[in-house]
Amino acid sequence: MARLPERIVCLSTETVEALYLLGAEDRIVGISGFTTHPPRARKEKPKVSGFSSAKVERILAVEPDLVLAFSDLQGDIARDLIKAGVAVYVFNHRSVEGILAMVETLGRLVGREAAALDLVADLERTIATARAEGEARAARLGRRPRVYFEEWNEPLITGIRWVSELIGIAGGEDCFGELSIHHSAKERILADPAVVIPRAPDIIIGSWCGKHFQPTHVTSRPGWDTIPAVRDERVFEIKSATLLAPGVAAIREGLPAIGRCLDSLL
Repeated sequence: MARLPERIVCLSTETVEALYLLGAEDRIVGISGFTTHPPRARKEKPKVSGFSSAKVERILAVEPDLVLAFSDLQGDIARDLIKAGVAVYVFNHRSVEGILAMVETLGRLVGREAAALDLVADLERTIATARAEGEARAARLGRRPRVYFEEWNEPLITGIRWVSELIGIAGGEDCFGELSIHHSAKERILADPAVVIPRAPDIIIGSWCGKHFQPTHVTSRPGWDTIPAVRDERVFEIKSATLLAPGVAAIREGLPAIGRCLDSLL
């Protein structure tokens, strides 16, 4: 008798990505409309939910035996599915180590543990290489460059923990690293844009969640013309789909992208 889940709904993109990489994409019977990785999933799999909202009957219609969710943001959906008798596993990671743990746990859930361990080992090698390159960057510069990461602009929201950690791995220093430990975006709000000015970031990276970054909106803020990153035209965008989901793409694509931003100082 098969005891592993055969019909899985993924409510966030990182579990879709991981299942494809683990060779278990045939188990996916539904995804979120906000899925970005891998791109082909949007063509191959039915979209049955949003991210923080969903019509439970659409999810139930594909008859899942497991739903994969993420954080309290999907808590209401998870509650309603549990009430409907569906098994739900909710990931709640916010760190680079948490991403690796998510991959390992997912591998065990679907019977692809060996593939998951191989994927994690590959990601660990990527991180180790990037860390060495980051230390070399810092050595050439004689310091760790300061990075202001902006997740949202109205109000200003700074980076979450895994983004802050990736900046550190790449050889930079997150200007608001002390805020990155907070799970809620509300706790990472900068009430006054002027507080960025004395932090004097060398690099500004914008990754506005779900919309295009507008550098001129940043550089035209009152007093920001004195910030080194603005003065020296080192204001960059990294697509939110690359960095703002706690999954494999953040490490494989986001980490090198941060490194390239920092290379502009060399």
